[in-house]
Amino acid sequence: MNSKRKIALLLVILLLAPPAWAETARAQLERFAAGLESLQASFSQVVVSTDNAVQDRSEGQVWLLQPDRFRWAYGGDFPELVVGDGERIWIYDEMLEQVTVKLQDDASMNSPLKLLTDPGRLDEHFEVREAGSTGDAQLLELRALSADTEFERFLLGFSNDEPVLIVMEDAFGLRTEIRFSSLLRDPQLDSDLFEFTPPEGVDVIGALPGDSESR
Repeated sequence: MNSKRKIALLLVILLLAPPAWAETARAQLERFAAGLESLQASFSQVVVSTDNAVQDRSEGQVWLLQPDRFRWAYGGDFPELVVGDGERIWIYDEMLEQVTVKLQDDASMNSPLKLLTDPGRLDEHFEVREAGSTGDAQLLELRALSADTEFERFLLGFSNDEPVLIVMEDAFGLRTEIRFSSLLRDPQLDSDLFEFTPPEGVDVIGALPGDSESR
């Protein structure tokens, strides 16, 4: 290879490689989580099959109150509400008129919001590595260390110290992509957002507070 080709190849490599000073996704995640008390954001969600066919699209609002309360409100043709009150997770499907209740495991790292707010514990549950970038977002890849998990792989995307993307992949290759917008850090939130009482007449599956066994 002549000298001109060597120089051209070197220039291409330098142009394609991320600069040494580029901000890592993990550094942005740690800065975002540091001192975080609450957040509010809009989101859009797409579920994609193994053949890249879009199975579902939805959008809505999400709220978080540290250390363990959250609310996801999905709109559209199939509205759904997911509320974590610190002890239980309530999943309300309005179309089915059904509420599913399960105990909220504080140690679980499968929750997208938990991944964003507890970065110090990621290495306990995942193989963590930087995964380059997409658009203007730096990506952090998480691969589950345990086989007993709902999702095998996550991608967290950060831009300007804020989360903009979460991708979740399960063992069957189903991919869920969540994109955040209009994110507010530490807004004042009403505690009622994180409480839920099943509407009258709906089917309830799971253990309610005070129940000795599941229904």
